[in-house]
Amino acid sequence: MTALHRSQQQQVLVLGGGLMGLAVAHGLARHGGSVRLLRRARRDAAGFAAAGMAAPHAESLGGSLLALAQRSLRMIPAWVGAIEEDSGLPCGWLPCGTVVPFTSEAQRQAFPTAAAGRPLERADLEAEVPGISPAFTCGLLFPQDGQLDSRRQLMAALEQACRRRGVLFEEEVTVERLCWEEDGSGRKHLVGITRRTSDGKRLWLPCGQAVLCCGAWSHKLIPQVPVAPIKGQMFSVQAPRQALRRVLFGPGAYLVPRQDGLVVVGATSEQVGFTPGLTPMGQTRLERSLRELLPAATRWPPMERWYGFRPCTRDQQPVLGPGPLAGLVMATGHHRNGVLLAAVTAELTRAVLDSGAAGLPNIPWATPFLHAFRWNRFSPASAQDSVRQD
Repeated sequence: MTALHRSQQQQVLVLGGGLMGLAVAHGLARHGGSVRLLRRARRDAAGFAAAGMAAPHAESLGGSLLALAQRSLRMIPAWVGAIEEDSGLPCGWLPCGTVVPFTSEAQRQAFPTAAAGRPLERADLEAEVPGISPAFTCGLLFPQDGQLDSRRQLMAALEQACRRRGVLFEEEVTVERLCWEEDGSGRKHLVGITRRTSDGKRLWLPCGQAVLCCGAWSHKLIPQVPVAPIKGQMFSVQAPRQALRRVLFGPGAYLVPRQDGLVVVGATSEQVGFTPGLTPMGQTRLERSLRELLPAATRWPPMERWYGFRPCTRDQQPVLGPGPLAGLVMATGHHRNGVLLAAVTAELTRAVLDSGAAGLPNIPWATPFLHAFRWNRFSPASAQDSVRQD
């Protein structure tokens, strides 16, 4: 019997109800855990803004992050199957592949993940992406990549799956502080949180296990983990069905085609804090990049425009595994790759909680990732001292 099953009566708090929070909560509940999820506002979740690409090779990832992303990509079909089984709703998984175009052979050869792709010459490129700009002379096809319709399907399916698995939702609450006690050896243990409700009440909630999934807002609870918001603006257009079959990952924009012909165009990358709203400059930049990439797409009718905040760390890599307090697990900082990394993050988080007091699971593949993405890689000397408490 696993540690998680032995401690089913100890409820796990999932702090944050975006894509990562829902994925973690579902994974725990599906394996018998008692889970309560706290979220501030459903509309704040980055998952509703994401294009949904599962494209580690097009994103030019490398090192441990590429290995983590490739593992997650392989997990996605089974992960989606579990969500759809529990929810009765589709997630919009489409293993459509990704095309990355280049203006020269030298660019293609220098692409970090070129070895994982299939070379495309100009004629091949035109066959894969009809109407692509003549400026692009060659490309790479990554047939192993795919996409999830996070905005319209995945988020709804995950929430329904969580509810059917018995996850308790606490809505419109802001987690303000993590509270801890120190034992005789000097180690700090999570003992509870304080949260503020929508009517301004400040309430204490005891807990011994929690998962931090607060996305771009994580820094407010764990100041020594540098997670900052990166604003991304996007829009969508309606194309004829099958006008674009692959994700097209260009130098200034990416196009993600859904099965019904909707094409998501993204995304800006703006360091403006939590400044809300769309901007003419950001939208114009995307429209120009779309025109330079696929001129025919400029004639497709516009549909929606939106923005969101990606949680980005200093090294643009996630923070995973045991946190600065015993009982606290980190699952934040996924930047551009939240949809791609959700499956593996949920599994890693469950494994860490399942290990109990040891804090590190006895799973060979997990160990190097938990080391690479540990919370204190940014400032080891700061240790636990700056965790906020009452």
